[in-house]
Amino acid sequence: MDSLNTRDLPNASELANADVSPTVTRRGSRLSNDQNLEAHHTSIPVDSEPSPGGSGNNDMLIVDWDGPDDLQNPKNWSFRRKWAAIAIVSGFTFISPVSSSMVAPATSQLAAELGIHNEVIIAFTTSIFILANAIGPLFLGPLSEIYGRSRVVQLANLWYLVWNLVCGFAQNESQLLAFRFLAGLGGSAPLAIGGGVLGDCWLPEERGQAIAVYSLAPLLGSVIGPITGAWIAERSTWRWVFWSTTIVDAAVQALGLIFLQETFAPLLLERKAKKIRKSLDLEKGPYREVRTIFDGNQDRFWQAIFAKSMIRPFALFVREPIIQLLGIYMAYLYGTIYLFLTTIPSIFEGIYNQPVGIAGLHYLALGIGLIGALQINARTMDRIYVYLKHKNGGIRKPEFRLPAMFVGTILLPIGLLITGWTVQARTYWIVPDVGIVLIGAGVILNFQVTQNYIVDVFTLYAASAFAAVYCFRSLAGCGFPLFAPAMYSALGFGKGDTVLGVVAIVLGCPAPFILWYYGERIRNASRHAARQKTPRNGCQLDEQRLVNDVTS
Repeated sequence: MDSLNTRDLPNASELANADVSPTVTRRGSRLSNDQNLEAHHTSIPVDSEPSPGGSGNNDMLIVDWDGPDDLQNPKNWSFRRKWAAIAIVSGFTFISPVSSSMVAPATSQLAAELGIHNEVIIAFTTSIFILANAIGPLFLGPLSEIYGRSRVVQLANLWYLVWNLVCGFAQNESQLLAFRFLAGLGGSAPLAIGGGVLGDCWLPEERGQAIAVYSLAPLLGSVIGPITGAWIAERSTWRWVFWSTTIVDAAVQALGLIFLQETFAPLLLERKAKKIRKSLDLEKGPYREVRTIFDGNQDRFWQAIFAKSMIRPFALFVREPIIQLLGIYMAYLYGTIYLFLTTIPSIFEGIYNQPVGIAGLHYLALGIGLIGALQINARTMDRIYVYLKHKNGGIRKPEFRLPAMFVGTILLPIGLLITGWTVQARTYWIVPDVGIVLIGAGVILNFQVTQNYIVDVFTLYAASAFAAVYCFRSLAGCGFPLFAPAMYSALGFGKGDTVLGVVAIVLGCPAPFILWYYGERIRNASRHAARQKTPRNGCQLDEQRLVNDVTS
């Protein structure tokens, strides 16, 4: 690996998520948790390799994992322990979109009580939460690098819990919008941090099912929220939409306090280093300094972390064609989902004259598409990846994640056309539901593939890549519902959904073909994409050179 400009070095979060085996060749001593620390230190030689500062240093102890099977490394945790972490983070990720979308069926009741008459503002009461989701990850992600995943995600969730509760007490339009925005900032934490937890815990061959569950959570939450909100609005008051989600979130928060453990490797190794420092006499002992393998990165100060994390996502979006292609497409997918979340009530209440509660049940069609496609893809994604890897001589390629995307990019426009024109013709209500099922299936297949592909391509820079994608995705989720009423009013549902279907074809259908045939060439021309090498002991990256380049 060529020497890198310090501006382009991955931060600690991205290094922690690197697609490397759980151990690397050490520059310093390897420590055992089970041995007496004083005795161990006095007997270990430390090489005289230059320190990150550039001068020779014979008295520095470099702290790393205790070999490839160290159980303190989250990648070596038991499956039960890993899934506990994923389940809690997915729970937080599920609650946030439930809160964002649950108010959609209750907006007419809410608007009548608070005196809101502008249709755009009524739609904005739903989508402003998603606007906050675009902003929150830009500072919550860097905070997780400094203070760890678990602490930041749980404190952010407490912030969300308080402001979501206060939403139920809003007395006017301004208060509601302000409280919803503040709640959305806290609710964005799982989006910013959840992908990092996945990278901390899972190897590439195991990652498919975990990402399938994690990526389903926000989409399924967006479906369950409106169904529940419709019945609450019909049987009670819109204020209980917020109070009920607060109660459920409090239960998830309690489980998180008990079961969610820290997974961020730099923080775990720093805790280990602190324990060693306490056991040593740094003044008289053989070592004058104890550092972790991540401390070699001189940009670990919070100012540098924030600056890099704020700038790099947008720099990646400008420089990397893969992120541009998939980021724009994911933004379109997310915008389409939220467009349907806000228009399903107008379809089945306005066109089919169904009560609020019954109209809300049509969100189940979206849920069936999401869950059905998820179950199929979760069972096949890792198998297809492993099969193609073995067929390729054991060499991994991110393109082996793409087969499901070929299907997803076709299902989505078909579903849009069926839904739009059957609603326009006022056919029996189950026919539009078939189209909505296909929309849900197409969206989840494309979501899973793009998220896996980005993780595999930009392994070291996955956090920054996702920050860029999530920012644009959330902006689209906020913006699409705002123009939907005007579009359908001018064009009708048939022509309106045809426009969406054509855009889906133009943006989506070429993407898997381009990446399948030209993805490797694009990756090889990238400064940030992970390089694929001949397998060595099951690892495709030259780990020693990777760590030395990053920490020097």
